[in-house]
Amino acid sequence: MSTSAQIGVTGLAVMGRNLARNFARNGYTVALHNRTASRTHALVEEFGSEGDFIAAETAKEFVAALERPRRLVIMVKAGEPTDTVIREFAPLLEPGDMIIDGGNAHFADTRRRERELREQGLHFVGAGISGGEEGALHGPSIMPGGSVESYGSLGPMLEKISAKAADGTPCVSHVGPDGAGHFVKMVHNGIEYADMQLIGEAYQLLRDVAGYSPAQIADIFRTWNTGRLDSYLIEITAEVLSHVDAATGKPFVDVVQDQAEQKGTGRWTVQIALDLGVPVSGIAEAVFARSLSGHTELREASRGLAGPKAAPLGESEAGAFADQVEQALYASKIVSYTQGFHKIAAGSAEYDWNVDLGAVSSLWRGGCIIRAAFLDRIRAAYDTRPDLPSLLSDATFAQEIGAAQDDWRAVLATAVQQGVPTPGFAAALSYYDALRAERLPAALTQGQRDFFGAHTYRRVDREGSFHTLWGGDRSEVAG
Repeated sequence: MSTSAQIGVTGLAVMGRNLARNFARNGYTVALHNRTASRTHALVEEFGSEGDFIAAETAKEFVAALERPRRLVIMVKAGEPTDTVIREFAPLLEPGDMIIDGGNAHFADTRRRERELREQGLHFVGAGISGGEEGALHGPSIMPGGSVESYGSLGPMLEKISAKAADGTPCVSHVGPDGAGHFVKMVHNGIEYADMQLIGEAYQLLRDVAGYSPAQIADIFRTWNTGRLDSYLIEITAEVLSHVDAATGKPFVDVVQDQAEQKGTGRWTVQIALDLGVPVSGIAEAVFARSLSGHTELREASRGLAGPKAAPLGESEAGAFADQVEQALYASKIVSYTQGFHKIAAGSAEYDWNVDLGAVSSLWRGGCIIRAAFLDRIRAAYDTRPDLPSLLSDATFAQEIGAAQDDWRAVLATAVQQGVPTPGFAAALSYYDALRAERLPAALTQGQRDFFGAHTYRRVDREGSFHTLWGGDRSEVAG
């Protein structure tokens, strides 16, 4: 088999297939491999006119088709399936070759794989890819980690196939060493969870409190999408809400079971945040909301619980309330991104990645699921002040969220009075209030911990740690 492919893709399910087609459409010769050879040949037969493909039935044929340094993209399920593919191909490669994992791998696995393959002289690139199957074909947002050397060889190819922001900038950049790329992709997905939950809460408030139909709410979301909430998720929300089920004639959203699934990245975001000691309460509430939605027996058993007596608002009141919901949604979204970027900063410090937060916001401006107009402003905020401790420390965002807070609070008060669950909105506002508070009840918590466990505490008026003799004369001693 001739050695002429600039890149190869193994694992030709929808994402792998579309990524391979994207490379071919951009002028690269692509080697193809799949555990089931029929899928490989089917891709060539159906899409061979889009570019140059080399179909390989065996691992050896696949590797032989790649020019040096070999660039081998793995598009299989995370976990053991990825390790299995690596064990199959690594012995066939030579020093300087690279394996690129484009799946949603756990960043700790990526760190391990990068270390193990580096010892064999191979480059391992954990590349987060966002945009779904359409993005993989037409231009995704790509978050590659790995060595600087590997990006020097691979980067130009990724930049060519990636989405482009409005200013033409490719939505890809070298995020950092080893697992940095998959870590950032994990946080991207966590923000995505929070974003979708907040949009869902806005929808339920507009429907249950304001009394709007799904079609009317779709129009509201379309209007919002022309302003500061301009984003992919707002755009598709309007499309989903305006869709009518062909079989029943009912709004599509009314014939879908209200049980949301998840594939794990949102859960990982929360778990790792706990390990790092970083509060991502909005993301956590979004993950728990999906979990609660799936506990149907628990929900059925709770149907008889008492709730408030409430009725939808009048027409004039509904319009004013919709404007308040827009304010609450925008403010809560800012908090979600604030928490996500704080976690990336903490991960970068923990693992010595030196992640550029401005660059991350830049590569999320196109192709990915959370792409939004205000990412340009997030990039500007971090470019102006790379050491920005929080998005809420940026004067512009602080001013906007301050202007939104009265309506934000009013929406939550109405939600509580009407019995509409809004865990995302509430968590976001609580986070905002906790950050701006001069004192938190953690002082009492420390007193309690010292009382039952002699865990000590620190004082505001002098250095050192201390312990009160709670079971004795309650005098204070050095801790």
